Amino acid sequence: MVFSAFSVSAQKKDPTQKKETLKVWGECGMCKKTIEKAAKDSGATTANWDTESKKLTITYSTAKTSNEKIQQAIAAAGYDTRDLTANNEAYDKLHECCKYDRKAAAAREEKKEPAQHH
Repeated sequence: MVFSAFSVSAQKKDPTQKKETLKVWGECGMCKKTIEKAAKDSGATTANWDTESKKLTITYSTAKTSNEKIQQAIAAAGYDTRDLTANNEAYDKLHECCKYDRKAAAAREEKKEPAQHH
């Protein structure tokens, strides 16, 4: 038993493994499951989305997938990511409790406010 534990810890770290954190918009535990599943389905070995910070921490093999492919899968599931915006059709399919303030809408609102002088 001790020997097998030692052999596992003695394995070399895979040089193609990469760990990254990126922002993904969402709201709830249902969002968490969908975002993490989309990331894993697109090749992430681990995916953990924090509902408070809206940060997704992923690990993946650069030989099998990429940050861009993972973000594309998340956007296809209806969630805006740091670099991509989900299309309206995918967003509209989300459950009501999963509808978040869209990244693009928030940017438009920020731009509108100073221009509202009459």
